[in-house]
Amino acid sequence: MNILLADAQATLRLGITLGQNLTAGSVILLEGDLGTGKTTLVQGIGQGLDTTGLIVSPTFTLINEYTEGRIPLYHLDLYRLEPSEVLALNLETYWEGVEVMPGIVAIEWAERMPYKPNSYLSLVLTYGEEGTRQAKITPFNFSISDFVGLD
Repeated sequence: MNILLADAQATLRLGITLGQNLTAGSVILLEGDLGTGKTTLVQGIGQGLDTTGLIVSPTFTLINEYTEGRIPLYHLDLYRLEPSEVLALNLETYWEGVEVMPGIVAIEWAERMPYKPNSYLSLVLTYGEEGTRQAKITPFNFSISDFVGLD
């Protein structure tokens, strides 16, 4: 599914829709060049989850956990890591809810992951014409048919 995003507000609205409809245990793998709106999308997911606090890019902290909201949001950024370093993070503890309360897991720069969960939503953000962006959403063992506003 491809969605045209006219501006940052459209990216934020897509994130809000996702946040309002995703369930605990959902994983979103985000890819796209710098500035395509990955963090903006996660900020929208946080709004859709009624997350309290400012959602910022975890580029230097790697993982930000937002547990105050309808469902916890775990925001990861792998930009500065090599695939071998990603292995050491044991990311599956987030989507399996092993050491944390089950929530939504949003991973920026997911192409650096040497492995993926069994079920996830791939979301690739690209630049379009005249300042627009495009989101290509591909579910992997993941149903998005119930999402209102994603068609």
